[in-house]
Amino acid sequence: MPSRKVAALLGAHHGLTLDPEKVYLEKEALFKASLEKLELVAPVIEFARRVRATRPVAIASGGTRDVVRSTLEKTGLAPLFPVVVTADDVQHGKPAPDMFLMAARLMGVAPADCLVFEDGQPGIKAAEAAGMKWVLVPSRHSA
Repeated sequence: MPSRKVAALLGAHHGLTLDPEKVYLEKEALFKASLEKLELVAPVIEFARRVRATRPVAIASGGTRDVVRSTLEKTGLAPLFPVVVTADDVQHGKPAPDMFLMAARLMGVAPADCLVFEDGQPGIKAAEAAGMKWVLVPSRHSA
């Protein structure tokens, strides 16, 4: 769910008056500042590097384009993923299949021929809705 919408929903739920744009900007700034602590999932990166030699690979992230690009550049992974689809590119984020379907289209690959690596239930539901196979990659927030 986009950060602005989360801020609005949390504010409404707790009876708070929040500026969703201000909350979004502060959250994004905090996330970018924490990129130094980012831990890559080595087996997934190695798999992507091996697959990239013979097949297209993509990123389909619920993050904003700015944050996803910053993360890829900071980690040196930007060249590995020529196709990047973010929440900014679609009307409906995960669990809707929109991001995955757009990534498949941009890669020129049929959805049924895609393999999605996901760390959360919304992404798994999105992959299934797109008709794609998936692999669960546990992370701290999905464990």
